[in-house]
Amino acid sequence: MKVFLRLAYVGTAYCGYQVQPNGVTVQEKLNEAAEAVFGHPCDIVGCSRTDSGVHARDFCATVTAKGADTLDTTIPAEKIPQIFNTVLPPDIAVRHAAFVDKDFHARYGVVFKEYEYRIYNAPLRDPFLSGRVWHIPQPIDDVALASMNRAAAQFVGTKDFSALRDGDPEEKNPVRTVFAASVTREGEMIVFRVRGDGFLYHMVRVMTGVLVSVARGKYTPDEVGALIALKKRAAFGATAPAAGLTLARVTYDREI
Repeated sequence: MKVFLRLAYVGTAYCGYQVQPNGVTVQEKLNEAAEAVFGHPCDIVGCSRTDSGVHARDFCATVTAKGADTLDTTIPAEKIPQIFNTVLPPDIAVRHAAFVDKDFHARYGVVFKEYEYRIYNAPLRDPFLSGRVWHIPQPIDDVALASMNRAAAQFVGTKDFSALRDGDPEEKNPVRTVFAASVTREGEMIVFRVRGDGFLYHMVRVMTGVLVSVARGKYTPDEVGALIALKKRAAFGATAPAAGLTLARVTYDREI
């Protein structure tokens, strides 16, 4: 068996999820915690990579013994979150744990992921939202919001999304399926939600940058689809800041 974890984290202090030599990461802290909980080094496989400064409300991972495809423990699944949370830093928390078969894969078993990007659209910044939103003080009115929604509809479908990613040599195939994409206003917050079978490097952040450019009149919603078809990253502008992005939901091909 493997131990399956659902966790949440605020990514502000971390250089992304995946272990790397140039900074502290979420996976590094999970590795340390798993060794403390189970008493030996472990391997942890996550459902995704998240960039430096990106957050997760629903990140999933499996834990096995180092170099093995299973993990034996006498700790009941319902006790594992509480034990993990005693050794994890306060900005990372395990919310749920379960035992899964050894053939379960935290990344390849995903049916869809849903991301949220939050834009704080108010004249003055809010320090309580620092590191959690993209603050845009210029008003985005209802007409611009409607244009953003029409542009977001251009993302839906199975497409080559080369125009909506930054360079990533590990991702050879740029084709992804986006199931839904929409923009809503919640008070002073504008929220972009997108659901897909997977996302390329910086893809959601580039999408958000495109939507803000539409709100500012740089592109029309109809032009977005044509520019995606060019498959050229240079067709679009800057990538949105990491701070506003959260992995909100991960769904698998089986009940856990």
